[in-house]
Formats: sequence, C-alpha cells, structure tokens
Amino acid sequence: MTERWTSAECAAAWDVKAGTWLGYVSRGQAPQPLPEPDEQGRKQWDADEVRRYPRPGVGRSRAGTGPEAEALLEQMREVAERIDELRGRQRELLSAGKQQGLEISAMAKALGISRQTAYGWLAD
Repeated sequence: MTERWTSAECAAAWDVKAGTWLGYVSRGQAPQPLPEPDEQGRKQWDADEVRRYPRPGVGRSRAGTGPEAEALLEQMREVAERIDELRGRQRELLSAGKQQGLEISAMAKALGISRQTAYGWLAD
C-alpha cells in the first residue's frame, strides 16, 4: 500500500505553501498526482515519489549539504553583515556631504550609488 499525500501534505514536506506546490506541479517541477482522488475528491501524490523528487528553486532544502557547503553559507552571511555595515557608513557619509553642501551627483558617484538612491536615503 502506497502512502498518499494531499497537496497540503506535499507542500509541508517541501516547506512551501500549497499554492507554490501546485505551481511546481503545473510546470512539471514536481511529481504528477495519482490518477485516483481521495475520499473527499482531492488529488493525491505518492509520498515516496514526493520525498525522492528533487525540489526546484533557490529555496530548496539544504538537507544533505556537507560541511563545505555550510562553510560557504557562513562566508555569505559574513559578507552580508559587512555589506550592511558599509551601507550604513555610506549613508553617514552622504549625510555629512549634504551638510557640507556637496552636490548629489558627486556624492552618488563617489559612493558608487545612483542619484535616486542618494535622494531616497537623504529623504529617510
């Protein structure tokens, strides 16, 4: 006897919303439902097939990744933290430049940001 799951159970197994699961199914990125519905007329999937099927997308589970992958993810987190710190420093320098009467274009170019971003940060 095959274990059968509803779309909600499949979505939970893949850690996505039910609508996302059904989108994967409609695009052929997930197993197709079994031919016979459950007692309430809902589509069903073979649970083992869902477990084995490689989940698409960047949000797929990291289960089974090794220490090398975890080390790489940690490096990514460290870079993201440094970027946030540097972004804060850019805002401080922009504000100081405004107080000194520097032109937006010159400051944006020096900071490596667009004029629109500079204006947005100054408006905050």
